[in-house]
Amino acid sequence: MSAPHEGIKATKMDGEIRTGFAPAGWLHGRHAQTVWGRFARSKRQVAMRRETLTAPDGDTLFVDHLDAPAAKDAPFLLVLHGLEGSSNSVYAQGLLALAARAGLQAAVLNFRFCARDPRDLDRCIPNERPRLYHSGETSDFDFVARTLAARLGRPLLCAGVSLGGNVLLKWLGENPGDPTVAAAATLSVPFDLAAGDRHMTPFPSNLYVRVFVKTLTAKAEDLVKRFPEAAERIDLSRARRAFTFREFDDAATAPLHGFTSADDYYARASSLPGLFRIAVPTLCLSALDDPFVPAETVERARRTASPAVRFLVTATGGHAGWVAARGLRPLFWGEERAVEFLASEARLARGA
Repeated sequence: MSAPHEGIKATKMDGEIRTGFAPAGWLHGRHAQTVWGRFARSKRQVAMRRETLTAPDGDTLFVDHLDAPAAKDAPFLLVLHGLEGSSNSVYAQGLLALAARAGLQAAVLNFRFCARDPRDLDRCIPNERPRLYHSGETSDFDFVARTLAARLGRPLLCAGVSLGGNVLLKWLGENPGDPTVAAAATLSVPFDLAAGDRHMTPFPSNLYVRVFVKTLTAKAEDLVKRFPEAAERIDLSRARRAFTFREFDDAATAPLHGFTSADDYYARASSLPGLFRIAVPTLCLSALDDPFVPAETVERARRTASPAVRFLVTATGGHAGWVAARGLRPLFWGEERAVEFLASEARLARGA
């Protein structure tokens, strides 16, 4: 069994690690934990400065840096957001705010067609190539992480939320022992995309799917209008009729990115098969009541992962929620644990 990180209290129960997370008194239930922060937290918690990088295929990648004082040799945290998120997602902003408090440098990689217009956060900036991003697409992260690490002259700390966590874990499994990343933390990773799709098909989890599919379909429509190659690959009529991730992925995500079907995409993009190869210190936070991720998937991931991967599994917390409270002040327990773990690993590395 993976051991909990020093300083994080946990007890063993039924073969799993369960922490002492206690939800805020006004936020009991998986859905309340999942959605409350999206409405109650600011999308502009920290100041950021934008950097544009040209990817190897000529597309533009937007990296938003935390604009806060930090020592030049301070550890650098690179954050990967979730499905249809951005650097302005409240959890990404929360991680940046905690990084600033810990004296870290930090930035968020916006996946393609996800970066927001700073003047209008409802507008995503279109990308310049006939492709998007997906749960197993690691090349953009690889390029940005190596660019930043080379510039800094030292490895990065990395954190990924949901889809971004799957990307991060998949890259770590593809590149075991690569010095670009010194330590990693993830929150609410699906691990097995096919299992996650099945878990989200019934009501009420399918309500989340409908929201995501609507914005993803709008992006597919934009690509079809701008790029003949995308129009040849995407079955737009099927994408518009999609009610599940599988239906959309089979019509758009898979053919656009070279997969033969949604099943092929899920099998090749899931991070779970490569967890046993991860060699850097990694913390995975999961909640057993996550409406996006079945509990059995978390257990399979825990059994599969290498000894370098540590798990904190809570009974409650929803999806990337973990909203606790001190009095009436909300605390975002999962984000705090992730930054605490990474800052601790950075200190250990410096002392070595």
